[in-house]
Amino acid sequence: MSSGEQATSGWRHQQERSNLAILRLMVWISLTLGRRIGRLVLYGIALYFLFFSPQARRASRAYLGRALGRWAEWSDGYRHVLSFASTIHDRVYLLNGRFDLFDIEVHGAEALHAALARQPGALLIGAHLGSFEVLRAVGRGRAGLKVAMLMYEDNARKINATLEAINPAAGEDIIALGRLESMLEARDKLDSGYLVGLLADRGLADEATREHAFLGQPASFPIGPFRIAAMLRRPVFFMTGLYLGGNRYRIHFEPLADFSRVEPGARDAAIVQAQAQYVARLEHYCRLAPYNWFNFFDFWQKVR
Repeated sequence: MSSGEQATSGWRHQQERSNLAILRLMVWISLTLGRRIGRLVLYGIALYFLFFSPQARRASRAYLGRALGRWAEWSDGYRHVLSFASTIHDRVYLLNGRFDLFDIEVHGAEALHAALARQPGALLIGAHLGSFEVLRAVGRGRAGLKVAMLMYEDNARKINATLEAINPAAGEDIIALGRLESMLEARDKLDSGYLVGLLADRGLADEATREHAFLGQPASFPIGPFRIAAMLRRPVFFMTGLYLGGNRYRIHFEPLADFSRVEPGARDAAIVQAQAQYVARLEHYCRLAPYNWFNFFDFWQKVR
């Protein structure tokens, strides 16, 4: 296995181990102490992880230096980890329908609703940037939108088990990738008018990737999510739910591609164009809200 493949596969083990500990603690705090007191505890937890997770700290500093365009101070790293902990803490309340606790803005919904008026279903391609759960919450509680998620279920198995213990409905609209019936399930959801989301900033070790310039240096992005989008022949939107601090979130939707209108012979070129546009928008939002990027590993290690 090449060094790049090791980096690609390593995030699954490294990230899940470190995230699970903070997740379990956040869940306990959220349910036991409530959001206001829980948020006070978050400051100490963020400081602990900043000191005792050196690998994540180095990755955070390397990323923040690119996103901020300057040397990342300790205070920047602390804010980065605190943002991550805050979104996990809030996820517990969002899963339980406590939308009243949050101030959520939505930008770009008009284009999304226009696409849904033309045909049922659309694909939302996001990243480990901000909170995807805030969209599912808005869809279930406010906008009448149904949201499902395509994901590597094994990679998030421990997180899902913890969240389902809070609310058994949390895993109902998860479609596991890697099974023969995955695309049929996704198609059925789309035909029923669902928004189907998937994350496209990291993949599995054996997954095909393409390099793009990202925050000033080439990085590898998986092609698979865009091939899935092409197979499902639906409009595709970039989506991110940015955490703005306190109880504030801002959701953005931006059109990326419309594979329902792409002829088979033009599909490969459309995939390349859609992924390039995705990386460009991801870079834009990383600079706009730099503390929302939650990939705490060496993202720029190139496949050799």
